[in-house]
Amino acid sequence: MKILIIEDEKELRNTMISYLKGESYTCEEASDFKSAMTKSESFEYDCILLDISLPDGNGLNVLKELKANNRLDGVIIISAKNSLDDRISGLNFGADDYLSKPFHLSELSARIAAVIRRRRFGGNTILTIHEISIDAEAKTVQVKNQPIEITRKEYDLLLYLFINKNRVISKSAIAEHLTGDVDGFIDNFDFIYTHMKNLKRKLAQAGAEDYIKTVYGMGYKLEV
Repeated sequence: MKILIIEDEKELRNTMISYLKGESYTCEEASDFKSAMTKSESFEYDCILLDISLPDGNGLNVLKELKANNRLDGVIIISAKNSLDDRISGLNFGADDYLSKPFHLSELSARIAAVIRRRRFGGNTILTIHEISIDAEAKTVQVKNQPIEITRKEYDLLLYLFINKNRVISKSAIAEHLTGDVDGFIDNFDFIYTHMKNLKRKLAQAGAEDYIKTVYGMGYKLEV
């Protein structure tokens, strides 16, 4: 799961990144309006943490742009402003939640998980395709009701395939999702092949059918 943290306070931004990485999220950051617009327009995120007061613009304009483009990124507004008007404005523009500073990091994590469940999983925490189940809250995988051991990247990869089932996903999209950076892998996606091969092997060893198909010249598809 990938998070974009738009926050101009460096210490708070670094604290959130450190904590959320410990919760197995991939984190990207933006410290001003310009970089926030660039990242939010260029990449897709499972959740965006959005500060309203940015040094070069209003964070609500980032939210307006996302909604104008019918984006599915979940958005939690994080701001020192605690007035009713700010909260109503953010929610009316399409934010999923509002959290006032200061806040507990555990509460932030819980709200992120809730937004992702609503946005990506229809409110469910258990995702099942045939004999394979993912617990999106515990971040575990089972095959035929038996847990299997997979790495963090393999889990992220499988979850991404689940979310995009029956759709062809390009290697560049997978690279960007897993690492937050596609530029360094334009000519070499060997690391994706390695993660995919290991994931498929572990699923097969646990008794799962091979639902992950290679679409040559394009990418991969979870076919169900």
